[in-house]
Amino acid sequence: MNVVREINKINERELELGTSASWHDEYKDSAYVFIGGLNFDLTEGDVITIFSQYGEIMDVNLPRDKTTGKTRGFGFLMYEDQRSTILAVDNLNGATVLGRTLRVDHVKNYKQPKEKGEDGEWVEPEEQSLNAKPEMIIDEALASDSDASSTFSIDPEDPMRDYLLAQRKEMKALKKPKKSKKDKRKDETLEERRARKERKRERRLRKEKGKSEGMKGVEELLKNLGRQESSRHRDYRDTPERDRDRTRDRRRSQSPSHRNRGPEHSH
Repeated sequence: MNVVREINKINERELELGTSASWHDEYKDSAYVFIGGLNFDLTEGDVITIFSQYGEIMDVNLPRDKTTGKTRGFGFLMYEDQRSTILAVDNLNGATVLGRTLRVDHVKNYKQPKEKGEDGEWVEPEEQSLNAKPEMIIDEALASDSDASSTFSIDPEDPMRDYLLAQRKEMKALKKPKKSKKDKRKDETLEERRARKERKRERRLRKEKGKSEGMKGVEELLKNLGRQESSRHRDYRDTPERDRDRTRDRRRSQSPSHRNRGPEHSH
């Protein structure tokens, strides 16, 4: 908790002084963050869900106990864009998930876990670990085509992705019309229909009951962050313009540049 408070104090102090240089700049060459205070029920997927609010995640490492296989309460996470680490540190450091306070901080020199080589010795990995990198989307309709060149990969970030997928699906539909669900079930008996609906209802109930404590904690955190952001904007809008100007003037008068001015500037 002491580290959490210290990081928050540094951020608040910089805002008060209006300094242009940020302490984050020291870590501008690293896209990794350290995460401490994790509940042992949280999985890699839960951590990705929490931290993906602030950018695309490329790698996540949650060390586990060799005996129990459970996480050890801390981990490391890599963003695609280094600037996302600043948002994560500023917004998630000090957040509470499942009764535990998160500690989120920059990592200057992250070292990947060693891997076991062919001879059984532990060696440094040759390539960067990207175990959370989003996979390229492949159009399944075209993937079944016998012509290998027709397999169409689309970058998830491509602004034309939805349009291109729609065009490809239309072309495939012209070649081979798909059967509707109604056609597939036209010969379905009354008993089969009841059984199908019962299976669907059971799947829905299992999904609702099977939600882990970790995921419940993640959802609660996301709700709280959303409420805090909404409250912050609402409080600012409700503040009279006169009070805002007075606050800005007070901060400006407290800045070093104003305090260090000599008598010749007083007029």
